[in-house]
Amino acid sequence: MFVTKPTLVENPGIPAESAEGVSTAYNPKDFDTNVMGTYNRFPIALERGTGCRVWDTAGRDYLDFVAGIATCTLGHAHPALIETVTQQIKTLHHVSNLYYIPPQGELAQWMIEHSCADRVFFCNSGAEANEGAIKLARKYAHTVLEIEKPVILTANASFHGRTLATITATGQPKYQKNFDPLVPGFYYVPYNDIGAMEDAIGELDEGDQRVAAVMLEPLQGEGGVRPGELEYFLRLRKICDETGILLILDEVQVGMGRTGKYWGYENLGIEPDIFTSAKGLAGGVPIGAMLCKQFCNVFQPGDHASTFGGNPLACATALTVAQTLERDDILHNVQQRGEQLRTRLRAIAMNYPQLINEVRGWGLINGMELNADVELTAVDVVKAAMEKGLLLVPAGAKVVRFVPPLIVSAEEVDAAATIVEQSIAKLAASVNK
Repeated sequence: MFVTKPTLVENPGIPAESAEGVSTAYNPKDFDTNVMGTYNRFPIALERGTGCRVWDTAGRDYLDFVAGIATCTLGHAHPALIETVTQQIKTLHHVSNLYYIPPQGELAQWMIEHSCADRVFFCNSGAEANEGAIKLARKYAHTVLEIEKPVILTANASFHGRTLATITATGQPKYQKNFDPLVPGFYYVPYNDIGAMEDAIGELDEGDQRVAAVMLEPLQGEGGVRPGELEYFLRLRKICDETGILLILDEVQVGMGRTGKYWGYENLGIEPDIFTSAKGLAGGVPIGAMLCKQFCNVFQPGDHASTFGGNPLACATALTVAQTLERDDILHNVQQRGEQLRTRLRAIAMNYPQLINEVRGWGLINGMELNADVELTAVDVVKAAMEKGLLLVPAGAKVVRFVPPLIVSAEEVDAAATIVEQSIAKLAASVNK
């Protein structure tokens, strides 16, 4: 039995930091008193940035290979974004989707012209975009496929958001603890395992229940930076075509040039029926989008909505990001810098095989996996690099993630790799003691 239902386990999380040793002039005591403690924050307070560098409130600078977790597409304080945001806030920043919003229409046109989609729905975040995809798939299942109890298959180790539906879709029980009852209609299968997928589709076809959609990331981000396999997705696309099952791809982290192509699915030789975007879409201004092909565009007025979704400020900013990616040939930079980074990281891995298991990724989303049998975590590497002026982010307990702005230079990639090498050398010495 390959398919699994949601289960709940303890979430260890990232070890909490104390306020001691905070390299900043900012006192986090009042912050922690007033803000809900839903994050284990690292002990620095950032106040400004430019390009691929940020500064904390004590004046120390860091090379930023987090980019707001794959979000600051054009880095910090990019001139094009400054100009767009300034002009739009002076003109009209928000109205309502009761009216036509010209920047929304222009952004939708760009996204359709640069993807396989025919229609776009705009919202505020990746979780909202995935919620929209889930709702669209369920309505399609009921009204077109005539499925009374539609099921959506997702992958183990996936991540689709923090709303109730999207944490249920997320195949990691640690995110679901204490939030039950979860949303029904989701089951999980191993990623990149076509046999398990085929078995699950057959097993779940019972009475008035059927699989209506499969929802996957082209590359699993939070699940350890695990790229999808070409043959797996080619076969899955064929299965969906033969059965009428919708193929939904979560492009929240890998879309908008992050992989060296506009969309992650372009690395896999297939087209989804529905896909989602957020994070890097507006370079850090909150926005999300759910895109679909016309045949499954079953939403009608009143079916779905978002007060802030697609407002003039967010859409004008996203359009500037899109046009800058195209005008400045940034995808070429992503491809070159990604290959450069992986080459450097793999050289480090060869020098420290006792610590590092694998380096993998596409474009400028890359992961360095630590060996499971060493007492070293991704957080340990992140902290060591932070001490030397490089910001990194974990992708699970044993994977260090590298997601710099897409404008990162060759010199900055080399500088980051050098810091990683120094950090690993220091950690290796402590592990070997």
